[in-house]
Amino acid sequence: MDITIHTTALPHDDPEESVAFYRDVLGFEVRSDVGKGTMRWITVGPPNQPDTSILLAPPAIDPGITEDERRVIREMMAKGTYGWILLATPNLDETFEKVQARDIEVVQEPTDQPYGVRDCAFRDPAGNLVRIQEVR
Repeated sequence: MDITIHTTALPHDDPEESVAFYRDVLGFEVRSDVGKGTMRWITVGPPNQPDTSILLAPPAIDPGITEDERRVIREMMAKGTYGWILLATPNLDETFEKVQARDIEVVQEPTDQPYGVRDCAFRDPAGNLVRIQEVR
């Protein structure tokens, strides 16, 4: 089989703040922006990986989701336990300094983990956990 990762999704509750984070803080390019107001589907990705994207999507819009499920999703987003992504960089300390300088919520400073990786973590404006791992 020849399968690649094309797009993964993360929820957003403020499209402007999400675009500012992924574009202005992480340096991703905006590839598409469809919809109006908070009902926008925005695709972003690293400029050097044109075939891999993150879809920033409004949460819980599927008509098959109950109101109780929507409430749980909103609660989980508020706590930062609903969505997360793992990114990579060749220079974690430099990346951490640039992101931290933008007044982003730091969850974990660069740390050598006991399982052999070095990483750090932030929250995006929607509360999603963004882990960045150093690729050596």
